[in-house]
Amino acid sequence: MAHSSPVYFPDAFLNTMREALPDTAAFDAFIAISQQPLRRSLRVNTLKISVDDFLKQVAPYHWALTPIPWCKDGFWISREDADSLPLGSTAEHLSGLFYIQEASSMLPVSALFDAQPQPDLVLDMAAAPGSKTTQMAAKMANQGAILANEYSASRVKVLHANLSRCGVSNTGITHFDGRVFGPALPETFDAILLDAPCSGEGVIRKDPDALRNWSPESTANIAATQRDLIDSAFHALKPGGVLIYSTCTLNHTENQQVVHWLLQQYPEAVQVLPLTQLFNGAEQALTVDGFLHVFPHLFDSEGFFVARLRKTASIAPMEKPGYKVGQFPFTPANRQQANDISAAANKAGIIWDSALSPWLRDKEVWLFPTTITPLFGQVRFSRIGLKLAETFPKGYRWQHEAIIALAQPRPDNSVELSETEAEEWYRGRDIYPAAPLPRDEVIVTYQQRPIGLAKKVSTRLKNSYPRELVRDGKLFKA
Repeated sequence: MAHSSPVYFPDAFLNTMREALPDTAAFDAFIAISQQPLRRSLRVNTLKISVDDFLKQVAPYHWALTPIPWCKDGFWISREDADSLPLGSTAEHLSGLFYIQEASSMLPVSALFDAQPQPDLVLDMAAAPGSKTTQMAAKMANQGAILANEYSASRVKVLHANLSRCGVSNTGITHFDGRVFGPALPETFDAILLDAPCSGEGVIRKDPDALRNWSPESTANIAATQRDLIDSAFHALKPGGVLIYSTCTLNHTENQQVVHWLLQQYPEAVQVLPLTQLFNGAEQALTVDGFLHVFPHLFDSEGFFVARLRKTASIAPMEKPGYKVGQFPFTPANRQQANDISAAANKAGIIWDSALSPWLRDKEVWLFPTTITPLFGQVRFSRIGLKLAETFPKGYRWQHEAIIALAQPRPDNSVELSETEAEEWYRGRDIYPAAPLPRDEVIVTYQQRPIGLAKKVSTRLKNSYPRELVRDGKLFKA
């Protein structure tokens, strides 16, 4: 069976899975479903739209949306027009109303917020491409702060683009090996999500070649890194805080054994919080320890592993790292500057609350999550919060990401585009609006959602959509 399938299964992997699934029927079900295409799924971005409003908005498309039991904002989707238009080219995706996210990858954040409903400061230790960071930001309603770390330089840009599209304002992005956080920021975070780099055995339905480089040796090497990362995460967690350890792999070496290693290191300080009650049906994936070990055939999803732990006591610190953070290049706006910036922004329809505070660098104005400011000088950030504006002698040039996250369109400050005009906008072209404009600089909306800011130049609206986001090909409808 294994050899006639397009999915590549190394013999040693099959042996490992037989040990994990001693029941023959379960093993056969696992092999069978691993050769079937993965169901698509999405998560409604509640920073932008409620689930009910989203369902009403997409009703005309006749998408078949099936609720995902462990995430009230998540749905499996099947579409009649799936071949003709990628889901990522729909208007609702472009404006950040939903995130294309695999169903089982919604589990770790659901598990975290089930235990710690509103943490103030969260570390997402391996954040790109941003599915879980955006899910956490929505759960936090953009309050508090998330330190979103990504080790891979090439993926930091993707992470930022996804945060920006979804209107996330409460993050600071860092680019480090996750091993630095325990030493650098001891007992700092209320909650930590370590979705660890892994051998990816759970993603074979999406990638039939996922196991081409699989070997017991590589699995053991990856597990060594995972132990370092979970140790670092545990040191960075406040006593009383919650740590989620998750992977998209299936073997015990990278899952149960890594968590058991941590339990052995700190027996007086770690408590397992069982995931028994996380959702109806959780018991199908429950291990004897109270972890979730999701094989693909259980819920017709990718494979996933989730463990939830609480830190019950303080532990001895790790050795401080030797790196230099460097001079922090921003200064907080003084009261007069903050008032001026806020008044000008309000006129443009850009509004924020005390969760964000203005900081300045040369001619740039940024809004940083207030909760993250105690970390300035302790860790080097790649990007923090939102770039709000650049200052000019005549005022401010408002930035796209601030419009997407904070703009509040009203009849006197915005123009609603037609479908054709909105398509032109996403293609980076100027708009010749049919509707009269209420002012010379307007928030551009489509489906009543802000999608940018534009200045009137004679009879046209000059397109300011960021060049790196401009789309071609089919958009919106099949």
